Amino acid sequence: MIVIGSGIGGLVTASQLAVKGAKTLVLERYLIPGGSGGSFKRDGYTFDVGASMIFGFGEHGHTNLLTRALADVGQSCDTVPDPVQLEYHLPDGLTMQVDRDYGGFMDRMAARFPHEAKGIRAFYDTCWQVFRCLDAMPLLSLEDPAYLAKVFFRAPLACLGLARWLPFNVGDVARQHIRDEELLRLIDMECFCWSVMPADRTPMINAGMVFSDRHAGGINYPKGGVGTIAEKLVAGLQSHGGEIRYRSRVTDVIIEAGQAVGVRLADGEELFARRVVSNATRWDTFSGDGSPSTTLVDADHTPAREATWRRRYQPSSSFLSLHLGVRADVIPNGLHCHHLLLEDWNELESEQGVIFVSIPSLLDPSLAPEGRHIVHTFTMSEISAWSGLSPAQYKAKKEADAARLIERLEALLPGLEAAIELREVGTPRTHRRFLGRMGGSYGPIPSMRLPGLLPMPFNRTGLKGLYCVGDSCFPGQGLNAVAFSGYACSHRIGADLGLNAWALPA
Repeated sequence: MIVIGSGIGGLVTASQLAVKGAKTLVLERYLIPGGSGGSFKRDGYTFDVGASMIFGFGEHGHTNLLTRALADVGQSCDTVPDPVQLEYHLPDGLTMQVDRDYGGFMDRMAARFPHEAKGIRAFYDTCWQVFRCLDAMPLLSLEDPAYLAKVFFRAPLACLGLARWLPFNVGDVARQHIRDEELLRLIDMECFCWSVMPADRTPMINAGMVFSDRHAGGINYPKGGVGTIAEKLVAGLQSHGGEIRYRSRVTDVIIEAGQAVGVRLADGEELFARRVVSNATRWDTFSGDGSPSTTLVDADHTPAREATWRRRYQPSSSFLSLHLGVRADVIPNGLHCHHLLLEDWNELESEQGVIFVSIPSLLDPSLAPEGRHIVHTFTMSEISAWSGLSPAQYKAKKEADAARLIERLEALLPGLEAAIELREVGTPRTHRRFLGRMGGSYGPIPSMRLPGLLPMPFNRTGLKGLYCVGDSCFPGQGLNAVAFSGYACSHRIGADLGLNAWALPA
């Protein structure tokens, strides 16, 4: 088995297959595992590549997929609970903390919108209904009829309840209960902070998971940085006989008689396997209009269904990101780890509109030198805004845009600019280069209004022997979501090869 890419989805797929007894090799183009779920070190700081607001580390149920994926390979992560998932700083002075305690969050929302107290409770309780359905069943491949039959026999009401919400988006449900436009915009932001889409384009299934798991399992930060998750999965993979090779960039999937049989590396080496899994985006996997010339599968072998997918989904923006090492005195006492800032509702989906802020050293002081903190901030930015620039123009734009972002952050952290001692600036070009994602994109977003998660593809592709995993597959973006994708992909391959145990996981 060959897995292309060591993002969390790819590593969960590989490690699960290794546990099933498959000989598994992961090929990673970069120096470290994890992709956007990795970490890197600079001058005594440990920075997370992407977001540090982590779901999936709960202790009970079936939605704690990161806990389960690590445990399946004999690993675990020490974590630090975050008492507040996020604090919003929104136009017209609207602020809101999302408490870990559900009752506290409901009370805070009702106090801010007392005329909508009943609707608020009804909407978020509906999210809990979705979550309880998900949490009642092992989350494996929906492409496997045998699994579906077994899980329906175990939890028929949960299956029926989940099927009910598959076609719906969050906006559809929110407007059944809520009329206040400011509150609906807040729910837009509740979705945007992890799906980079407003509520009308965010699937209800995903929201049921996120809006409830932050109170059930909670937000828990892995000690040592988010990259620890990938490192532990690699260790578990290797302990079960699997391998990972770094600096191994795959350029082509080898296809013989209409079937994927192996891969070709940049140095010309060819490796063969019974099954191939791409943890690259679908844009980087399959050829199509506007695709880079470096896709893994050429146009002649790209399945027709991929054209349908491309019509339905488009790549989201990438990010302008700043990894800052700052003096600790600039961080106010009692400040929470995660924040989201927006000054104008009209700029919600605009270039560099919303600002995401994470200060993970508040949860794990070992990430920064003594007397220092990490401020990781990022804002959406299109690759087109950074293309066609000379080296001098590119450098100047980086400096100007970073300075403007820091200036905006002074509203949350007064004196920030003077407190910065280390600064790393990343652009969409940076993300494209190091993460190998087309345009540095965060992932797919609907290009039109779609019925919830129903159009999202699963792991099998139209090319025999080739599977996809990661955020281009059901159920989409986020570490816990791609872990779900990894479980589903490994289960589907296990079913195809006769490797799966008969009984469902406990």
